[in-house]
Amino acid sequence: MTFKTLAATTALSLGLTGAAAAQQTWTMTTTWPSSLELIEFDRHFVDLVNKLAGDEVTIDFYEGGSLVPAGEVFGAVQSGTVQAGADWPGYWAGRDAAFTALATTPALFNAVDYVNWIQEWGGRQFYEDTYGEFGMMYLPYGVTNNESGFHTNKQVVTLEDLQGMRMRVSGNEQGRILERLGGSQVSMAGGEVYQALERGVIDGGEFSTPNVDWSAGFQQVTSNWSTPGWHQSASVFGVMINQDAWDQLSDGAKEKLRIAADATMLWSLAFTEKRATEAYAKWDEAVQIDRYSDEALAEIQQIANEVIVEVSCESPTAGAVYLSMVEYLNDYAQWREASAPYNLGRTPDGPSAEDLEACVDEG
Repeated sequence: MTFKTLAATTALSLGLTGAAAAQQTWTMTTTWPSSLELIEFDRHFVDLVNKLAGDEVTIDFYEGGSLVPAGEVFGAVQSGTVQAGADWPGYWAGRDAAFTALATTPALFNAVDYVNWIQEWGGRQFYEDTYGEFGMMYLPYGVTNNESGFHTNKQVVTLEDLQGMRMRVSGNEQGRILERLGGSQVSMAGGEVYQALERGVIDGGEFSTPNVDWSAGFQQVTSNWSTPGWHQSASVFGVMINQDAWDQLSDGAKEKLRIAADATMLWSLAFTEKRATEAYAKWDEAVQIDRYSDEALAEIQQIANEVIVEVSCESPTAGAVYLSMVEYLNDYAQWREASAPYNLGRTPDGPSAEDLEACVDEG
């Protein structure tokens, strides 16, 4: 082969590669079935991407379970079976304990705290680093305030009321706290909670925000709702992207996907708060809504702090996330408290940064 022929062949190859990079079609699925409103985050993101970056990448979106079971979405994205998959990071805590804090916190962050931390206090890097260990890029794009709380068939307003109760609750930290309060954690998929409540397999359960829990039908099989949802004070959702697929995008297309994610996150907060407000009115007519006492919530906070430090000492990656979160809370506290009550939530009496630093240093 002559030099001219080689050069021509190389140029043709590069041209084809450039053309492929210029227009891609991604397959994206989610962990959510169409019956749960959480899927609206995914649809909103996909719609924005197709509008903003459709000249380079178009996303074909499939509801949860239509391509792979919800629990296999992580592996499908990692292997490249699909290019993208929407999730709640806490589902993958068995792979790395850091995933729980990236998804939710017990009695710590509210939704605005997550947004602040992700956008301006270094939180975004933890998502990219943690998912990056599994060959994926991650774009957080959904956030909700605290979970509904437990749906039961008896009143739960004191910590003593939790004694002996079998509760469906997600998260390692959340389960440990519940056990210290005298209850026991039962793990199951969100789609199984309704029947478990109906049949008495569990004494109480939760899944998400009031609107999502209403769409799941829990009001049909329970008589009481215990608030607030201390076990998940806020939640984050987003999209896993296969690293090879991400790397094939131009810098401009990557930036458009990031913009779509940030825009979806802002929208998701307002959307879920509006929908939760509408759902609360329905719940108020359907069941008895109970609330823990301030003293009970203070005791839960103390137990949550102990568990967070305990988990951080066991897992350096989880510890690094929690330390960053507490440093954010401490940094933001002075201005937040100075601007109270016209501010963005509370400064929780969370775990000690010094205790978390000791765990991370030992790790």
